[in-house]
Amino acid sequence: MKYLTDYVQAKQTELFKRFDCFFAFSNEQYEEQRTEGENYTSVGGGLIVRRGNEDAVSKGLSDIRAEGIKEDIAENGIEAIIRRELNNHEVCYTQDISDTVDSLEGYGVSSEQVMAVYRNVERTGE
Repeated sequence: MKYLTDYVQAKQTELFKRFDCFFAFSNEQYEEQRTEGENYTSVGGGLIVRRGNEDAVSKGLSDIRAEGIKEDIAENGIEAIIRRELNNHEVCYTQDISDTVDSLEGYGVSSEQVMAVYRNVERTGE
């Protein structure tokens, strides 16, 4: 089963190329990737964006994520996605669904839905 990153990664890469964005976690990486004469700003998470493109990149990332979520739901179904995220966050070991609930932000899933699927997994072992 695919993850959300599988649905969004290529589109994000294209967005970054179109708006001359890159990731840099040190001054050396920044200097290696920047275009001479351009002004950049950090928008968080190591993402460096050419000044003036911050809003377009933010909106683009938001739109790509929303589209990826729709594709994920259409291809996998919400219950399977909840199970995937429960497994990904090892809830059977931690007994804590909070990280799973957080990871499903944007999917329209409540903590009650996640708990119901978790209880079913516990009960059936599936």
